[in-house]
Amino acid sequence: MSLFVLMCFDKADALPRRTAARADHLAYIEQRLEKVKLAGPLLTEGGDMAGSLIIYEAEDRAEVEAFAAGDPYKAADVFERVEIAAFKVTRGALA
Repeated sequence: MSLFVLMCFDKADALPRRTAARADHLAYIEQRLEKVKLAGPLLTEGGDMAGSLIIYEAEDRAEVEAFAAGDPYKAADVFERVEIAAFKVTRGALA
């Protein structure tokens, strides 16, 4: 298993769609907590919503891409782009 980080950047006009899909998105994350090691919002300097950050444990990148494609925020057209990168913890620990 490997860790991957997903940096999901919102479209400028995404807040209403994000809000409408939030409950489904949170349920999607909760159903995968054995794989989701960390999840939370990305905020602007002013504290406004800018996107989401997720650290996900997977066999390979294809599994992470499938996870991202199934996210209700994807179906709601919230994200401008999603960047996926391999991730390795060198300090601290993920619970």
